[in-house]
Formats: sequence, C-alpha cells, structure tokens
Amino acid sequence: MNANIRDADYSESDSIPAERRRLTPGMVARQAVLLFGVFLALAPAGYMLLTAFKTKEEYLFDKIGLPDALVLTNFSEALVQNPFLLWMRNSAILAIGAVLLSTVIAALAAFAIARMQFRGRDLLLSISTSLMVIPPVVMIVPLFVLYTRLHLMSTFHGTIIIYAGLITPFSVYLLVSFFRTLPTEILEAALIDGASPLGVLWRVVIPLSGPPLVTLFVVNALYVWNDLLIALIFLQSDDSRTLMAGLSVFQGRYNNQIPLTMAGMVMASLPMLILYILFQRYFIRGLTAGALK
Repeated sequence: MNANIRDADYSESDSIPAERRRLTPGMVARQAVLLFGVFLALAPAGYMLLTAFKTKEEYLFDKIGLPDALVLTNFSEALVQNPFLLWMRNSAILAIGAVLLSTVIAALAAFAIARMQFRGRDLLLSISTSLMVIPPVVMIVPLFVLYTRLHLMSTFHGTIIIYAGLITPFSVYLLVSFFRTLPTEILEAALIDGASPLGVLWRVVIPLSGPPLVTLFVVNALYVWNDLLIALIFLQSDDSRTLMAGLSVFQGRYNNQIPLTMAGMVMASLPMLILYILFQRYFIRGLTAGALK
C-alpha cells in the first residue's frame, strides 16, 4: 500500500513539466525584463508622490530620498492659492459631456453598421476607423477659425463637441466589434415581439453591453481629462480653464517650488486613478469583448 502511494507520488511529480520545477536562464531574463519595465512605469509616479510630501528645504537637500515626515502643507497651499476645485469641475463637465455625447452617437452608428444591411456600411466603418490615426493638431487651425466666427470660443458646449468628435471613432470601432458578437436569435426575437430597431438597441443591446460601455467611459474620460492642447486653445478664459491647463499655469507660477507643483499633480491624478480602480474589473473584459464569439 505504502509502495503504491510512493509510486503514485513519484509519477505525479514526474509528470510536472521541467519548466515549472526549475527556473531556466530564459525565464529569469524574461522576469527581469518585466520587473525593469514595471519599475520604469512606476518610478515617475512614485517620485511625484514622494516629492509632494516634502518641504521645499527638504527637497533641495535630498531630491531622491524618502521624506522625513508626511507633510500635507503642499496640498493645502495648492488648494488655497489656486482654484483647483473650479478647474476640476470644468474638467469633469467636459469629460462627462463629451463621453455621453460620444457614446450616444457611437452606439447608434455601431448598431447600424454591425446589424443593419445597407450599401456602404463597410466603407463607413473604414472611414470612421481611419479617423483615429489623424492627429488632432491638424484640425486646430480650421476649428479655431470656425469657432471664432460662430462665437464658440471659451464655451463648454463647443469644446464638448470637439472632444466628442475626437473620441467617437474609437468608440464606434469598439462597439461594432462587440455588437457583431451578439447572438442574432436574441435580436430577431425582439423584432418578432414588435420592437423597433431603436427599441432593440435600447432594451436588448445596451443592457448586454456593460463591459465595453464601461471601457469607453473610462478610456474616453481619461483622454478628455488629460488633454491640454484643445483646452489651451479653445478655453481661454480663466473661468473655463480646465485642470490640465490650470496645472500648466500653476507650474509656471511655482517653477521653483517643486514639491508644491508635485502636490498639484497628485491631486490632478487622483480622480482618474479612482475611476480606473472602481471599474478595472470591467476594463479588460470590455477591451476584449469583441475579440471572440
């Protein structure tokens, strides 16, 4: 009996692949490269966070070391001396407005391209996808001239339209990929029950599209929140300044106070970081939702 047990244990361990029983030089090299990549990705954020908790004198004495104590003075000074809350509110208005407008337009367009039969739908998808590779800077001059004539400069609704136009092509591409994976039987059953195409989209397709919609919300909100170029050019008044545009002014004003500047950058990063942490479990599923049927 004991011999059988020993034989069974030996055969089970013998069946384990050799790569799992010992580390090869190749595995060590791959893990070292991955760890180095993680370090390069996290080092700037770590440096920013540590510097934000230092005093000006401590930073001048030791720029890389750990802070002696967690000093919150930089955060309070950044909030008191600058309209951070106003900048955050403006960025939130633009991000939410652009994401909602883009999602509505993208959902309608993607459903038509993915599920309706009409001539030129593949060409329409190709044109929409090709717009993703056009850099926004090439559209600055014509948009500036147009918005000046239409008196849309320094307005939230005008800037929301620009942002929505920039993020809609990616939204259409992702939703088309997902809508094509939905079972045709479910959509046909809804049509048989008397639902209109818009009813099918609203009552059937949208409830099944949670992961890709959450992904679009996070990715597009992050893009609008972090954008600086559009905000600097089309929102020139102080009351409409966004967080990234405000940070550029903030950095120029306190150029010799690096810890104070880092504290402002930490506060600017927190909202999107919290948003990603809250919805990260849907993020990967949304990006890969249309990959497999």
